Amino acid sequence: MSVLGLHSIVIKKYRHYPSNQQVIERKNILKQDFTTTGINQKWCTDITYIHTLKDDWTSLASVMDFYSKKIIGWAYGTSMTAELALRAVENACLNASNPTGIIHHSDLGTQYTSDLFEKYLLKHGIRHSFSRKGCPYDNACIESFHASLKKEEVHQKTYIDSKDAFTAIFEYIESWYNRKMM
Repeated sequence: MSVLGLHSIVIKKYRHYPSNQQVIERKNILKQDFTTTGINQKWCTDITYIHTLKDDWTSLASVMDFYSKKIIGWAYGTSMTAELALRAVENACLNASNPTGIIHHSDLGTQYTSDLFEKYLLKHGIRHSFSRKGCPYDNACIESFHASLKKEEVHQKTYIDSKDAFTAIFEYIESWYNRKMM
C-alpha cells in the first residue's frame, strides 16, 4: 500500500461521555427496530457538520427511509437550526403521498424537540420517536450514512465555501448514494 500511495481511512470510535445537563427523555417508539415491509413506514433523521474555508462550519440535515435506505429529504445551510431540520423533513414529505402514520426517528437535539418541528409533524400525522440520551445506536442508519458521506466525500476534499460544499453534497447524495442504493 505504501508503494502505491494508498492508506486506510481511520474512523474514531464513538465514546460516550456523560453530561451533567438534565435531558428530558422522550418516547422511543422505534427501539432499534429498523425493519419495514415498504417505503414511508419509518424514517430517521440527523444533522452533521461540514467544514468550509470561508463559511467555517456548515450543517447538513438528512432524512432516510428505512426500507429503501435512500436519503429522501435533505437540507444544507450555514447554521444548525430547527428550520434546517424542518426543511429536510418537508423535502422528505414531497416523496410521500400521505405521511400520516410514518414513524420519524431523531435524536434529542434542540432542532428536533423544538415547537416548530413538533407542530409540523403533528400537523401531518407523523409519529415522532426519539433516541435515548447519548445512544447513537438508536439512530444507527443515519449515523452510518453521515459516516460514509464524510469518509467518501467530505474528508477527501477541502471546500472553499458553502456553495462549493452544497454542490459536492448534492452530487454525492443524488448522483451516487441514492443511485447505488437501487
